[in-house]
Amino acid sequence: MSALRLINETSATSVSSISVTDVFTSDFDIYKIVINELDMANNGRSIYLRPINSSGTIVTSSINDYAFLYLKSNTTFAENRATSSSLFAPIMANVGSNSAYAGGSVVWFFNPFSNTSYTFTIGQSSDVESAGNYQGQKSISVHKSTTSITGFSVLQDIADTFDNITIKTYGLRVDNG
Repeated sequence: MSALRLINETSATSVSSISVTDVFTSDFDIYKIVINELDMANNGRSIYLRPINSSGTIVTSSINDYAFLYLKSNTTFAENRATSSSLFAPIMANVGSNSAYAGGSVVWFFNPFSNTSYTFTIGQSSDVESAGNYQGQKSISVHKSTTSITGFSVLQDIADTFDNITIKTYGLRVDNG
């Protein structure tokens, strides 16, 4: 039996953001988010996640810290970090448009539903940037609040449109014994 359990699959076309609600519960402590079939309307957009609390509200307070590493094929790597951000680390950066530039990302959430510990994420992605170069990215984030998180929102740094996006949420079963 698989340790990963598919909890939710959400797809959308022609949207500026997409929310996946009520997927983090007390059933699991670790979740895997897979974003693929991503097609952007315009070049040069960065993709972010924001937490959604148990009231179904997107959390916009500046209580996240993050760091990320760009692994570019045409130049040296680049690092960036932020404290007191309203966003989790970017899961993709400077993504190109049209299906030739589609990218994908995997983000792991740790303890999002817990109201006694912070929520952490780690992520990695690959895509083709707007200039046509391949790139990868690794990221880590911490949500410095013990408020329960039950979902997440996917958005772009500039109000624009996802032509296509598919998000799968899995829970990781941990067997005792």
